[in-house]
Amino acid sequence: MHALTLQRAPAPPSSEAAPALFTDVTAQAGIHYQWTISGPRPLNILDTIGNGCAFLDYNNDGNLDILLVGPKLALYKGDGHGNFTDVTHLLELDKLTGRFLGCAVGDYDQDGFDDLYISGYHTGLLLHNNSGKRFTDMTRQGGLAPQPWGTSCAWADVDGDGRLDLFVGNYAQFDPSKDKIYCGDSKKQYACGPLAYKSLFGVLYRNVGEGKFQDVSAQWRAGGWGKVLGAAFSDYNHSGRPSIYLADDESMGSLLQNQNNAFKEVGAVSGTAFDGQGHVHGGMGLDWGDYDNDGQSDLFVATYQAEAKCVYHNIGNGLFEENSKKLTLAQRTIPYVAFGAKWLDYDNDGWLDLMIANGHVEDNVQDIDPGATYRQPTQLFWNAHGASFADVSALGGPALLKPVVGRGLAVGDFDNDGRVDALVVDSEGAPLLLHNESPKTGHWLSFSLDGLHCNRDAYGAEVTVKAEGLTQTRVCHSDGSYLSSSDKRVHVGIGDAKSAQSVSILWPDGHRDKFGNVMADREYIVREGSKKLVSR
Repeated sequence: MHALTLQRAPAPPSSEAAPALFTDVTAQAGIHYQWTISGPRPLNILDTIGNGCAFLDYNNDGNLDILLVGPKLALYKGDGHGNFTDVTHLLELDKLTGRFLGCAVGDYDQDGFDDLYISGYHTGLLLHNNSGKRFTDMTRQGGLAPQPWGTSCAWADVDGDGRLDLFVGNYAQFDPSKDKIYCGDSKKQYACGPLAYKSLFGVLYRNVGEGKFQDVSAQWRAGGWGKVLGAAFSDYNHSGRPSIYLADDESMGSLLQNQNNAFKEVGAVSGTAFDGQGHVHGGMGLDWGDYDNDGQSDLFVATYQAEAKCVYHNIGNGLFEENSKKLTLAQRTIPYVAFGAKWLDYDNDGWLDLMIANGHVEDNVQDIDPGATYRQPTQLFWNAHGASFADVSALGGPALLKPVVGRGLAVGDFDNDGRVDALVVDSEGAPLLLHNESPKTGHWLSFSLDGLHCNRDAYGAEVTVKAEGLTQTRVCHSDGSYLSSSDKRVHVGIGDAKSAQSVSILWPDGHRDKFGNVMADREYIVREGSKKLVSR
């Protein structure tokens, strides 16, 4: 654990004549995609569950590509300069149909190319990446079953054998042809909420090699409390093994502590099962990140309208305290229904900021609650050195303020300019590709990790950077948010420093590599066991 030096929190960015921090460049980047919801209104609980998206590098050219998940999948190849080309047909993804919802990106067979898992309602696909030339459906051959209502999914090596295992969340038992759809009365009807339906539980697939998976959900006690919407792994207690948090809808949150051969549910004991007042909430998306740079992974959980969006501060020894009110986040987030959420250092000052995608689940909510809206803005919060968060959404420009039916959210530097960008799903519209144009940003480092004895993606690796008196630890991962997957490269802002005094990489197998005097403003490719850093 790193000692945290307490200083007076800096002032947030000024709003006076400030240029937009993020600009929507979707159309000019060449992305043409639309999510639509057909059928009768009001919409039902399945209609409004939403969809996800991903930043990934499917062909290993060093440039981020974009995956959009819906009834039709769409993959756009990026050139690293902000331009994208639709390669969906070329890679044979247009042959796949289903009620697809979410995605997870990971190299399950260690061939150096990231594969895909696509979750959905009465479906679930394992797609093998054939050297960046096409994706092949290996679901049946891999031993994976269609899920009743698959939601967020995530890859991690839970048993330490060097192969990525897969967790898939499931939501609720719902059949629109049989089950009750609407609640309310004859004058005001609306979609029934999650409490009207029985819970479904998550599934853990252990990777046994040679492209095969085994369902070990019962053995590993991996189901959680049910109605899973968000899922993300973290070695929050420095055990050397990835645990997983599940955001459960209107139920206790599930923190499944990895005990080497099974998970133990410790949500209530750890302080992450309830909000700050001891209430359950509608857990949606979530993300892990060390927002106060004390060396401990903290947890953000997005929730429903009129519920605190929770920041669980990791105080060590497996315990957390809910700090959203103390950090001034609760007051600005309560009016919204939050789904996608990611920690990101958008201004490269060395402190993780927070972006949240919002959107209601009742398309006729204004008829029920005149003070609420179906479409809602995306929010951006600036981190005042771990002491509080300032709402800088207005500085974000029209792209953030635009009302959307926000669901999935992914982050990544798609044009390799050293500033982290974002991608937001609008469930009844086009995606928002948000280019980070923050005028005052610090220096940065980016690390593309290649595991040798651990999983090839190096998911779970910890990168610790020391620069100008500030120590940061960032974790290699692509999971988190809602139904989405983000850039797996480890991005670290270092403020005014033009180099890092030291960089230490703790790989998931326990091996550590150390480097000194690392020059800023470049991406490094790091193979486990390397003696020196190689910049791209």
